[in-house]
Amino acid sequence: MKWQTPIQLRQLLCEIVSWESETFSLGESQFPHLLKERLSDLTYFQQNPAQIQTVQVDEKRSFVSAFYKKEHQTKTVVLISHFDTVPTEEYGSLQPLATQPEALTAAFHEQPHLLSTVAQKDLMSGDYLFGRGVMDMKMGLVLHIHLLEKAMQNDWDLNLLLITVPDEEVNSAGMRAAVEHIAKLKEEFQLDIQLFLNSEPSFSQDPSDIEEYIYTGTIGKIMPSALFYGKETHVGEPLKGITASFLNSYLTAEMEWNDLFLEQVYEEVTPLPVSLEQKDLKTHYSTQTPYRSYALYNVFLMKRSAEEIFLIFKQVAEQAMVKCQQRYVEICKRQGVTPIGDIKVLTYQELYDYSVAKLSLQSVEVIIDEIMKNDDLDDREKSIAIADQLMIRNQELAPATVLLFAPPYYPPASSKDNEMVQKLVDSVLVQAKEMEIPLSSKNYFNGISDLSYCQNLAIDGWQAYEENTPVWKRSYEIPFVAMNEISAPVINIGPFGKDAHQISERLHVKSGFEEMPVLLSSVIEQLIGK
Repeated sequence: MKWQTPIQLRQLLCEIVSWESETFSLGESQFPHLLKERLSDLTYFQQNPAQIQTVQVDEKRSFVSAFYKKEHQTKTVVLISHFDTVPTEEYGSLQPLATQPEALTAAFHEQPHLLSTVAQKDLMSGDYLFGRGVMDMKMGLVLHIHLLEKAMQNDWDLNLLLITVPDEEVNSAGMRAAVEHIAKLKEEFQLDIQLFLNSEPSFSQDPSDIEEYIYTGTIGKIMPSALFYGKETHVGEPLKGITASFLNSYLTAEMEWNDLFLEQVYEEVTPLPVSLEQKDLKTHYSTQTPYRSYALYNVFLMKRSAEEIFLIFKQVAEQAMVKCQQRYVEICKRQGVTPIGDIKVLTYQELYDYSVAKLSLQSVEVIIDEIMKNDDLDDREKSIAIADQLMIRNQELAPATVLLFAPPYYPPASSKDNEMVQKLVDSVLVQAKEMEIPLSSKNYFNGISDLSYCQNLAIDGWQAYEENTPVWKRSYEIPFVAMNEISAPVINIGPFGKDAHQISERLHVKSGFEEMPVLLSSVIEQLIGK
C-alpha cells in the first residue's frame, strides 16, 4: 500500500506539489506525464496499461484518465480534480520554496511577518501546511489517488474513473475536453455514472470562520461584455465626437452591484456583479480622443440560463445608454452644438448579421480568421477584437455599445434535490459529528469548479451564448451535447484550508491526511452497498 496512511499521503502531496504546474506553463504540460508514470507503479495499471492514459487537450496540454474497471460492473463514480495552479510571484524571495511545502512552512517560521496575523496564528499552531496548490487543489487529487488505490486493494465492487485536468484556473479547457472523453467511455463500457465527486477544498467564509463545508452543487459564472464605439475627435474640439469612456462609464455604473442579477436559491444568494476588466483600445498616446474601449463584467448564476442573463444585460445596457444619451444631448444643447447621433445598443449577433449583409459572409470570415491567427491574444481579447474590427468597417452604426459574451462560461450545477445525494450528505454529516468535525452542507460551491460541466442544467437557453460569443467554435466552445450524455448528480467533498491564491495558502493537516480519507471512503462504500 503506497498511499493509505497520513504519512504516505503527506509525502505524496509534497511530491505532487513540487511538480510546478502554473496554468499555461511548461510544468502544466509535463505534470500529467509525471502523474501517469507515478500511477503506473500500481499493480492494477501494470496489468491493465490501457486503463491509464493521457488525453490531449490542445497542442501542449493533456489530462490524465485513470480507470479502475470492475468486471461486469457498470456502476461508476467519476473523480474530478484539476492540477494547474495560479502563479507564485507574491511569494517574493520565497518563490523558489512556493512548491516545497515542508521547506516553505519552515521558512515562514523564520519570517512570520510575511503572513497576516490570522495566518501567523495558524502557522504557530502546527496544524497547517503552506504552499502553492496544497489546498487548491492538489490535496483533492491526492485523496482521489488514495481512493483509487483503496478500490484496487479492497476489490471494490464499482468502477472509479479518476480524471485530473489542466486549465481549471483560467478557461477550463481541460474539463471541457474531458467531458467528451467521459462520454466515449460511458458509451464504450455502458457505464452507469452514479456520481461526479470533486474534492475542491472547503473555503472559510471569513477569517474567523472555522466551519467546514460539503457542497451539493457549484455556482455558475458568465461574463457579459461590451465594446464601446464612439466617434473620434481632437481634444480641442471635444463635442465633434464622443468618447468610448463616456459610454463605458454609464454602463459600468449600472452594472456594478446591480441587484437585477441577484439570484437566490434556497437560503443562498449570488454575489453581486462587478467589472473584471476596463480598457480603451488606443495603442499609444495622442491628442485624439479614445473612441473605442471595452468592459468585461462578472455575473454569478445558480439556475438562470445564458439567455436570461443576456436579456437582463441588454435591458440594463439600454437603460444606461438612454441616460448617457440624455446627458450628452443636454451638454450639446448648452454648448450650442448639434449631437453627432443617437447611441445604439447592438448585440454581437446583430453586428455580425449587419456585417455579412454589407460586406459578404466570406469577407467577414476573413476578418475573423485573421484575428483568430493572433496567438498573442487570449479568448477574451479575440472576442473584443472581432467586434471591434467589424465596427471599424461599419462606422455608420456609431456611436454604439455592442453587447457580447466573453469566455469562460461556467454553467451552474446542483444536486440539492437529488435523493441519493441528500442521503450521502446526511450520512457524512452524522459521521463528521462523531469525529468532531465542524462540518455542514451548502448547495453551491462559490469558488467555481469543473463540476459545472457535469450536468445538463445549461442545455436550455444556451443559444444566446452561441450567437453572441465571437470566438464560439473557433477557439472556445462548451460540449453541451456531451454534458447531456454524461449528466449525473454532483457533490464536492474536500479538505479544509484557507487563503487560496494567496501567499498564505494552507491546508489543515488533520483534515487532509486523516479526516477526509475516512469521509470520502465512506461515500464510495455507501454507493457500493446501494
